Amino acid sequence: MGTDKAQTSRAVSSSLQGAEEVFYCLLAGPHPRSPTQHRSSVAGFVDFSWCARRPRYARGLAVSSKITVATPLETFPNPRPERDYEIQIRCPEFTSVCPKTGLPDFGEISINYVPGTSCVELKSLKFYLMSYRNAGVFYETVTNRILDDLVAACQPRRMRVTGAFTARGGITTSVVAEYTGS
Repeated sequence: MGTDKAQTSRAVSSSLQGAEEVFYCLLAGPHPRSPTQHRSSVAGFVDFSWCARRPRYARGLAVSSKITVATPLETFPNPRPERDYEIQIRCPEFTSVCPKTGLPDFGEISINYVPGTSCVELKSLKFYLMSYRNAGVFYETVTNRILDDLVAACQPRRMRVTGAFTARGGITTSVVAEYTGS
């Protein structure tokens, strides 16, 4: 009977080896007060000690508004500068990293603006937004930074950037930053 339990334990442990990276991304290391072994109804104790050997995502992430974004924003001339019209852009798959926990943050960035002399080029905007994927940044900082960078690049008449982030711990957050030209 003891041999069957040991074989089952090895089988469960080896099946978990393949999913190790998935668990690491979700857990980012064990909870400091939890043991490295967790009870399994199938095989007794399963070893999760590999979690303790991995570095946490949050280590080394900058918690500041000075984020280095490698991708510049490109613009093109406004085809109808004499007319006020609104451009609406949605990025429903925005991703960044929480600087406190190191876990990924998911949300939707909505950009609404009335262009001045130039419009933002969408491919460069896509790569710009993707550059936040590994940046450790708070919701409020990233929303205001996107607004500041877009205003500097295309000098709109008006602009509104909304960051609607998915639930974390049962709480959703929406951050709205606005610019009204002078």
